[in-house]
Amino acid sequence: MLVDVGDTRLNVEERGAGDLALIALHGGPGLDHTMFGEWLDPLGDACRLLLVDERAQGRSEPSSPETWTLDQHARDVDALATALGLERYVVLGHSFGAFIALQHAVDLSGRPTGTVISSGAPSERLLMGHVERELERFEPVELREQVQASWAREADARTQDEVRALLDDQLPFHFADPHDPRMDEMRAAMAGAVYAPDVLRAAATDGYGHIEVEDRLGDVRQPVLVLAGRHDRTCSVQAAEAIARGIPEAELVVFERSGHMTFVEESGAYVAAVRRFLARL
Repeated sequence: MLVDVGDTRLNVEERGAGDLALIALHGGPGLDHTMFGEWLDPLGDACRLLLVDERAQGRSEPSSPETWTLDQHARDVDALATALGLERYVVLGHSFGAFIALQHAVDLSGRPTGTVISSGAPSERLLMGHVERELERFEPVELREQVQASWAREADARTQDEVRALLDDQLPFHFADPHDPRMDEMRAAMAGAVYAPDVLRAAATDGYGHIEVEDRLGDVRQPVLVLAGRHDRTCSVQAAEAIARGIPEAELVVFERSGHMTFVEESGAYVAAVRRFLARL
């Protein structure tokens, strides 16, 4: 369904049922909700699962590039909840979606029933330096050039096929095991993805949203669950620890055998952690 959030409409795929809604925000930017595949579907018996294509991405309608900011993305989440009449909802954001969820958590503290930050970071200080170090030392060596080139191509992406190709080349960086066979499962899940090269290109040339909320984490009042992969080469455990330390009574769960794609690499443990969090709410 397309949901009006003011100046545009967001595409939302609904699965499951329940009084508590879970708004899931995908990574990227430039991707869409298909990255979650069916990995979150087991939560459908515990909540109303709402998989969102973020502003100007996926099957959501176009919007002005000036609005592709974390502040606006956060307001979109609130507008979406209002438009759908959600009295109680949890926001789960993964990767770039985690930046949105964090921005929403600090800007609209207390509005959501809870927030799940999955593979995120609270500031650029804890993000890009880590990525650059991991790119320089990435192994196996025979994949290093491929992975480094895929990151560089983000700033020049012009077509959906180009985004699909660079993501395909980049996936080994995002799994703890660069040869993990589940990468093929993720590629299959995203076979019908609608990519947004303009959004990706804008982010790659302008700091991926400039997440800077580290000094505001203490303002968050709703329960927060922070999820991280021990071997994440994009959003470090150190970044997750900073989030959990800064938010009062936040819970941190680290998946010891995962990289950046925790919900794929340790799907059972991931779903169980989110389910426990939802049950407490």
